[in-house]
Amino acid sequence: MLYPIAILPGDDDHAWGVEVPDIPGCFSAGDDLDDAMAMAREAIEGHLQLLAEEGGAIPIANKVTVHAANPDFAGCIWALVDIDVTQYMGRAEKLNITLPGYLLKRIDDYVKSHPDQKSRSGFLASAALKVLQGA
Repeated sequence: MLYPIAILPGDDDHAWGVEVPDIPGCFSAGDDLDDAMAMAREAIEGHLQLLAEEGGAIPIANKVTVHAANPDFAGCIWALVDIDVTQYMGRAEKLNITLPGYLLKRIDDYVKSHPDQKSRSGFLASAALKVLQGA
């Protein structure tokens, strides 16, 4: 999932601040832009790990345009952090499903041509998550 991060530029006396608008209370900072983005990933993963341990829902990621219109983020630089949220959803369970052959072929062709899709199961989980989160 691509989580937008709002980055407030730092200066000689202040670190670069980071806020993750879709994850309440998720903040970070870094010495420069690269460090701020790396620290944002750690902050997001830490928050999601805590939510998973507490049985909380994984927050959906909105588009940058949703947040960029918010005056609280005026002057921020925007970036996206790609997080594999499936690891925070519990242990994988095996199941048997039936799909039409044509649909299965299209899924397999898509997975083969998109390296970010690691498997048929990963693709189906990602597609289901998008639908269930209203994306």
